[in-house]
Amino acid sequence: MVFAKKKLLATLTNNIHIKDSSGPEELLKKFSRFSHRVVFSAEGFCWPDQRLASKYPVVHHGKRYLNSGGFIGYAPEVYAIVKQWKYKDDDDDQLFYTRIYLDKEQRVCVFVELLTHNGEVVLKFEKSRVRARNVAYDTLPVVIHGNGPTKLQLNYLGNYVPTAWTYEHGCGICDDDLLDLSGLSEMPLVHIAVFIEQPTPFLEEFLERLATLNYPHTRLRLFIHNNVVYHEQHVERFWTRHRSLFPGARIVGPEENLKQDQARNMAVEACKKDVSCDYFFSIDSDVALINPDILRILIEENKSVIAPMLSRHGKLWSNFWGALSPEGFYSRAEDYIDIVQSKRVGVWNVPYITQVYLIRGETLRSRLSAVSLYQQEGMDPDMSFCKSVREQGIFMFVSNRDEFGRLVSSTSYNISRLHPDMWQIFDNPVDWREKYVHENYSKIFDDDENVVEQPCPDVYWFPAFSDRMCDELVETMEDFGGWSGGKHNDERLSGGYENVPTVDIHMNQIQFEKEWLKFLKDYIAPVTEKLYPGYYPRAQAVMNFVVRYRPDEQPSLRPHHDSSTFTINIALNRKNIDYEGGGCRFLRYDCKVESPRKGWSFMHPGRLTHYHEGLPVTRGTRYIMVSFVDP
Repeated sequence: MVFAKKKLLATLTNNIHIKDSSGPEELLKKFSRFSHRVVFSAEGFCWPDQRLASKYPVVHHGKRYLNSGGFIGYAPEVYAIVKQWKYKDDDDDQLFYTRIYLDKEQRVCVFVELLTHNGEVVLKFEKSRVRARNVAYDTLPVVIHGNGPTKLQLNYLGNYVPTAWTYEHGCGICDDDLLDLSGLSEMPLVHIAVFIEQPTPFLEEFLERLATLNYPHTRLRLFIHNNVVYHEQHVERFWTRHRSLFPGARIVGPEENLKQDQARNMAVEACKKDVSCDYFFSIDSDVALINPDILRILIEENKSVIAPMLSRHGKLWSNFWGALSPEGFYSRAEDYIDIVQSKRVGVWNVPYITQVYLIRGETLRSRLSAVSLYQQEGMDPDMSFCKSVREQGIFMFVSNRDEFGRLVSSTSYNISRLHPDMWQIFDNPVDWREKYVHENYSKIFDDDENVVEQPCPDVYWFPAFSDRMCDELVETMEDFGGWSGGKHNDERLSGGYENVPTVDIHMNQIQFEKEWLKFLKDYIAPVTEKLYPGYYPRAQAVMNFVVRYRPDEQPSLRPHHDSSTFTINIALNRKNIDYEGGGCRFLRYDCKVESPRKGWSFMHPGRLTHYHEGLPVTRGTRYIMVSFVDP
């Protein structure tokens, strides 16, 4: 009989609760140091019967109490212990081993290095491998056991030890067990669930990205829950344009008064009930996905639950947590910043994901079939979801192997404005640039592109605004309606007098001056430094205003100098379509610019050399945005 072999070693570990930190050679080497036939792992708690604590022998170094999650010993002794089991399969094995251990005649020695205690373990990066170091005892455990409250710590360690991730080679397991989609005759069916639960900037762009996913739309099923009346216009426009892409889509609007947790459960139940639903993809409206291949990438990772790593631009706020506090809320993991900043790249086992994630349909219909994922008393839906998944022993992963996009901040979003996205240059600068800055702006700094023109001496012409910015700025001004009368007396100015008046509205009148100065600093100042070498602008301006020219109101502007070091003048609409006539003449050079392009800006010196006038508008309405920079 095999258990009769005196030199045969047997080891038992709970596979779902352990992680190998080294290998069998080191395990045998450490076991051989003990003069005992069986060695159990140890922990700091007497469980499950705390009344037995006083019966344990006193331990001066290490943990005192037996843990049944791992033990090693010679086969005859191990067999002699386990054959004493006379209980049911679901009875507590730890209590069984504890009673044998407390029997002085059968006592074994506790090997503390086999169990690391939560809070005492750190990662030790060695050359091409990672170990877990117990700082309390300065030991390197061979096998790490985690159960109950220490499971999450075990998952964290499992992201690294022994070669899951190293500084030398990066992720050592990321390409294991990938799902190959190339040979499939038909792509998996994905239920996409969109949740618009609060007013969200750039929602129109968010919805449009759904239509550009690089995935067969015949294999997509769309669910949208919109809980915001303001966004009904955006959902309706999206649906009008793209309804043919999403057959059988369901849209639940604010009139149905469906709470967020109810809406999320409704969407996930649809996948559970549909046996053809291969994956459930949940995405919130504050997610800006820029990678159209996201579904393919996440499916290929072949995980039960996985999220793409996203963060707010330039910030550490992300859609995952690397650790939890004892109360179950956010706690900063040691590797969190490196993962968010992509200094460590891989697929990470984490305790919390939110805002966007993919769940395997088969997982929903099996291990999560009887679970109400989003409804637990006293919990928000995101916390409830993650807790429910963890309680079923299902790992959640986050991947930062690819660039997926970013999170949009809705903290200061004010939908009382006509076009509230315009005010998002601070909170969401990347989205603001994509929507409002001219698509060719970046070519200004490429000398091979020849984008910048010089129609008159020291007068430069370059792309600045998108058509959308031009239109929304004009619409905002007309909606505000507080146009000046073009009179010399102007109580908006500190002196109350304007020497060369125009019919205009100042940026500070619509509470946009702070945002405008940010635009000057981020987009105009770099152009100035390139076009006027040696000058470094402060990008300050007091006079920032939209001018309106009409034949029956103020068709032109008399010759004048500007109160600025340099001036920018951006055309906001189209000549020969929206108006006729107009333009600018620089008298010193007798040079005219009569065909301004929508969204393009003039830049010219303000004082001394560039005396200029506004040419008459003969039909329609002309709008320009003017800023006197560095007065």
